[in-house]
Amino acid sequence: MLLTSPCAACGGLAPAGVAVCGRCTAELSPPPSLSVPLGLDACSTLLGYDDVERSLITALKNRQRRDLVGWLAAGLAAEVSEPAVGVVVTWAPTSPERRRRRGFDQAELLARALARRWGRPCRPLLRREPGPPQAGRSRIERRAHPGFAALRPVPRRVLLVDDVATTGATLTAAARALRRAGAAEVTAVVAARASGRSGH
Repeated sequence: MLLTSPCAACGGLAPAGVAVCGRCTAELSPPPSLSVPLGLDACSTLLGYDDVERSLITALKNRQRRDLVGWLAAGLAAEVSEPAVGVVVTWAPTSPERRRRRGFDQAELLARALARRWGRPCRPLLRREPGPPQAGRSRIERRAHPGFAALRPVPRRVLLVDDVATTGATLTAAARALRRAGAAEVTAVVAARASGRSGH
């Protein structure tokens, strides 16, 4: 008997242990060609952020599909050059309320999975300041939030991980906080990036 599991994107059948079915994998879009968000030295992305990708990120965040963390980490590790020795991996944390509701921070899970693959240290370096969620806010409102503060003096070279980037406001705010705390080089890796019409 052929064992199957539900596809995280469409809910259809995928081989057991496979997070995304072949049909949805074929429909994945490449990341858009956009400028690097302010405050970053470079930004690498695995996917665009259209229908299939949006379904995957939603499944990870809201439907407990943590198997997608390994799937995304494998894809990113294959696309992104291994960070140099001395680089510390961190993530753009979600709000404490969302972390409590979900039971995890998806950006942290992805950052730790990538750091393990690369054999690099992964540390919490940022705290998200209180403020409204980014979802449903206008581009201008998103650029005013969120705010981040460094938890400690940070290393000179940091690789910042997040699940999705759209306007780039979250990455820019996180990078600025890291630089204020001592980082001289901040690069980013995101699983999916939208074309810039909306997002965080």
